[in-house]
Amino acid sequence: MKKVIGLLVAIALLPVAVASAKTTVTIAGSTSVANVMEVLGETYQKKTGTEVEVQGIGSSAGIVAAQNGTTMLGMSSRELENSELTDDVQTTVIAHDGIAVVINKSNPVENLTVEEIKKIYRNEITNWKEVGGEDKPIVVVSRDASSGTREEFEKILGLKRIVNNIEVSDIFPRAQVANGNGMVKTLVANNIYSLAYISLGSVDDDFTVKAVKVDGVAAADENIFSGEYKLARPFIILYKSNVAQPALDFVNYLMSDEGQKIISEQGYLSIKQSHD
Repeated sequence: MKKVIGLLVAIALLPVAVASAKTTVTIAGSTSVANVMEVLGETYQKKTGTEVEVQGIGSSAGIVAAQNGTTMLGMSSRELENSELTDDVQTTVIAHDGIAVVINKSNPVENLTVEEIKKIYRNEITNWKEVGGEDKPIVVVSRDASSGTREEFEKILGLKRIVNNIEVSDIFPRAQVANGNGMVKTLVANNIYSLAYISLGSVDDDFTVKAVKVDGVAAADENIFSGEYKLARPFIILYKSNVAQPALDFVNYLMSDEGQKIISEQGYLSIKQSHD
């Protein structure tokens, strides 16, 4: 009799358990996009009850995860290569962002030319005195190979070369490598003579780092709008055509007035801003 009663209780509770199960949208990829996506996900969860799990694992890994269906959505802070575009994968640009070249706030340098930046990352300029700074070695910080920010930085500045018919990075191999904008900021904040590049949206009011002008143009929204500031790239969401409806609902939220407003408030360029 006890077994029968226990079975009846379990059956009675089953519908309640199923009804209380939460819907979860999984999204992985660019650490730059992840910064704003975490805010968007938290806001969306409070609004709808749908959980949004965000993982910053790099653009390349996020693209593969979305293609394989490991996650519902992928995040990329670079344009997809032709080889990464397939008929069953959809892409949506949700925002635009600048790439800021940053130094320690105590460093007196205010401007670098594109050519100087390229030479620094090729290890052809190695001392700050060569670009108007102190007589100190430049500590060069770069991002990991899977970073979309690095990919776009190299592409825009022409920091690629061909070796044995294969395109490889032209950033010198002894540059320090950091995973994510937060780690880059920490490295630059702790070394007066360091130089790096990060998402413009990650340059905030804490002033641990400062963005230099590039060719005399400030890394600012209005200069990205006008095209004067050349170091800019898209924030892209990608997903398979048969992705679950909750994921599509979240993408629609990202493109809504509310989602785009949050993107703008977090220091990135909303699609609406880009077209105004």
